[in-house]
Amino acid sequence: MMDQQNYGASGLFGSYGGSDPSLNIPVTKGGGGSISPFLNVDPNYLNLGGPQFIVPTGQARTRGRFELAFSQIGGSVMAGALYGALNGARVSVRENLQVESKHLAGKVKFSQALTQVTKQGATSANAVGVVVLMYNVFGFTLSKIRGEDDEMNTIGAATITGILYKSSKGIKPMAAGGAVGLAVSTLWCLYNNKDKTWDSNAL
Repeated sequence: MMDQQNYGASGLFGSYGGSDPSLNIPVTKGGGGSISPFLNVDPNYLNLGGPQFIVPTGQARTRGRFELAFSQIGGSVMAGALYGALNGARVSVRENLQVESKHLAGKVKFSQALTQVTKQGATSANAVGVVVLMYNVFGFTLSKIRGEDDEMNTIGAATITGILYKSSKGIKPMAAGGAVGLAVSTLWCLYNNKDKTWDSNAL
């Protein structure tokens, strides 16, 4: 008569609470406690609290300006298109409420509204996309020239973008555009580094 041995309970992927006689692999923790009833994995071998990704040697742990540029440009184009579409819908509704357009057919009103939405959406998407593209190009160029990727590149890129975006309007619009870029980028940098700023002020 064969000796009966206790190999523990049976789980979905094998036994646990004892040892598997066919594989000769212990399925209990070193301290004697049972492990997962579904997987024969010792939690002691799991990476608890450490980095959850592998970074190649020499690569930064955060995405640089070049990697972020694609998502920023795409997101700005979609945001501009959405704003333009909403503005076009507002304009078309206002025009349709006028006295002159009350006698127009429904299809004509719909066509006018669709034209306004498409036109305004494309115009806004193009304008916002150009601004963000210029900002990313200048930011990436400054980071390569200076050899550093810090807030100075952000402020400088935004200021240059504001100046060049209004360059066809004259000196005063150029100065106003540069001032707007400088102010917006400075506020953005202060917001992103508010913890460091408050800590330094507290000291």
